[in-house]
Amino acid sequence: MSVKHSSKAYHAFLFDMDGTLLNSIAAAERIWTRWALRHGVDVAAFLPTIHGVRAIDTIARQHLPGVDAQAEAERITREEIEDVEGVVAVPGAVAFLNGLPPERWAIVTSAPMALALRRMEAAGIPRSAVMVTAEDVSDGKPNPACYRLAAERLRVASEDCLVFEDADAGIRAGEAAGADVMVVTATHVHPVDTVHPSIKDYLGLGVGLDASGLMQLNTIL
Repeated sequence: MSVKHSSKAYHAFLFDMDGTLLNSIAAAERIWTRWALRHGVDVAAFLPTIHGVRAIDTIARQHLPGVDAQAEAERITREEIEDVEGVVAVPGAVAFLNGLPPERWAIVTSAPMALALRRMEAAGIPRSAVMVTAEDVSDGKPNPACYRLAAERLRVASEDCLVFEDADAGIRAGEAAGADVMVVTATHVHPVDTVHPSIKDYLGLGVGLDASGLMQLNTIL
């Protein structure tokens, strides 16, 4: 099996959730399509902008007169918690996470905690000891604060971490945090143009510890 990946070793791995560990696109697009139609927003142009960022930031960017972004985001979250049909793990993600030292990885998502836990449960994704969610930061991705906070909670420097991401906003957040980035392309419809190493999914991917105890990605043949 040939996988394009980094050969460096890291103190910790930081994972985005939607599109990186699990696929929630069908559910998210069902709900956001209804929202766009309610507010007269062009669905085709709008849907590509929803991925990887907080709901409140997605709504605020539309600059819709008279729309309370906080209230609308809370409604979206309630609908997303109720609708997890079709939410599934990215192939190999569960086994890969279960093979990591539990104190060496975190989930860093733009979703609120309640929604993150609901989708993780639906997809069978194990809960990490450290989670950074929408409530933990005042400015979401591409702001790097979320990844820096996750690294801090793991007691490592963000520069010593590998960030797993699928969306442009998250990739830029990882870059700005000084971390290396691995792009996960499992949910990409079109080929991704990136300077970062990439994996399609986690099948055949493992982790080993080097002589100093740092984590290194390994291809399992």
